[in-house]
Amino acid sequence: MEIPMAQKKNMIDRKYHLFDAQGKVLGRLATDIVKVLTGKDKVSYAPHIDGGDFVVVINADGIDVTGNKRTDKIYHRFSGYPGGITSIAFKDQLKKDSRKLIRQALYGMLPKNSLRDRMLTRLFIYKGAEQEHTIHVTHE
Repeated sequence: MEIPMAQKKNMIDRKYHLFDAQGKVLGRLATDIVKVLTGKDKVSYAPHIDGGDFVVVINADGIDVTGNKRTDKIYHRFSGYPGGITSIAFKDQLKKDSRKLIRQALYGMLPKNSLRDRMLTRLFIYKGAEQEHTIHVTHE
C-alpha cells in the first residue's frame, strides 16, 4: 500500500547542520551547504520534494575568496527605475553585512523553482560564533 504524499512530507527527518565559515572559500562552502539544504546528501532525495535539513552558518565575517575577487568582485542591484542601479564591492559588502554574501551565493546555486524560498527559510547565518540552535551534526 502506498503512503499518501501528505504523510510523506510529515515523515521527513530534519536535522541541524553547523558550518563554520571562518577562513573558508565562499563558493566551496556554498556548494556544501546547498547539498544539505536540498537534501541531496540523503538516500531519500527526490527533486520535487523539499527534504533538506536546517543549516546554521557561523563566523560569516571570516568568509574568504580566492584571487583578486576581494577587490574586483562587484554585486549589482537594480531598482527598476532609470538610473536605479546600485553597485557594491565584495570588500565593502563584507564590512557592511557579510551574511548577504553567503545568502546571495546560495540563492544562485539553489534550484530556480518554488522550492528555493522554502529551502532558504531553513538557513540561519550569524556573523559571529554565537547561535541559539541545537546542533546534531557538524561539518568541518
